[in-house]
Amino acid sequence: MERGNMNKPWDEEFEVWRNSFLEIQAKDIEFSNLSKAWMQKAVDNKFSYQFDWMGVPIIQMPGDLVIFQEIVWKTRPDLIIETGVARGGSLIFWASMQTLCGIDGKVLGVDIDIRDHAKRAISGSQFNQQIQLLQGSSTDLDVFDEVKKFASPFKRIMVVLDSNHTHEHVLDELKLYADLVSPGCMLLVLDTVIDDLNVDLDRPWGPGASPKSAVIEHMKSRQGLFKNLPEFENRATLTVAPNGYWLRL
Repeated sequence: MERGNMNKPWDEEFEVWRNSFLEIQAKDIEFSNLSKAWMQKAVDNKFSYQFDWMGVPIIQMPGDLVIFQEIVWKTRPDLIIETGVARGGSLIFWASMQTLCGIDGKVLGVDIDIRDHAKRAISGSQFNQQIQLLQGSSTDLDVFDEVKKFASPFKRIMVVLDSNHTHEHVLDELKLYADLVSPGCMLLVLDTVIDDLNVDLDRPWGPGASPKSAVIEHMKSRQGLFKNLPEFENRATLTVAPNGYWLRL
């Protein structure tokens, strides 16, 4: 198999064998309920804040990171756009995945407030020439014009939405950024798990008003353009992105 070919597994017999267990796992209600209960405790205890990527904090679930790696390997994006920079670890992760997968690419991070610690972390990284930062609201039309201009030379564009998690903001992001995703590449809408968790009264988002509610609403009008890939969330299980993995057709 050629590197990155997503249509033919390395070992077809093994692929069939493990997929049979994935089907069992996906239908296991007890396992699903245990996973949801564990996820609630993990969020309560700030579990996803406990990890670094190449020395920089990365606020993600470990299982999702493995899935992210698979997605880069299989779909080979030469540009990854992520809204939400936080501490910079995710941008470094994406750049490192491109490099490991032999992709000559770039990563663009968009955030309304890019903190100095994130700038220092990225500038001190070996991937600093690969990562571009753009400060401003991801839904500001002038900022989005800059994103489109930056993205114009690239052929395989992937988008990751992980900034403000309110329904309205994510829906506005989807209306802009979904069209940038190249056919055969992925749109990731993160923190859709908010819909499955107890409400945090200190946040303006929660069940029914979250990235999940936004992506469900948006995709009603995008049928035939995007396909939800539940196998990714089913395998990660402890994921921040249920209903969040979308393939551009």
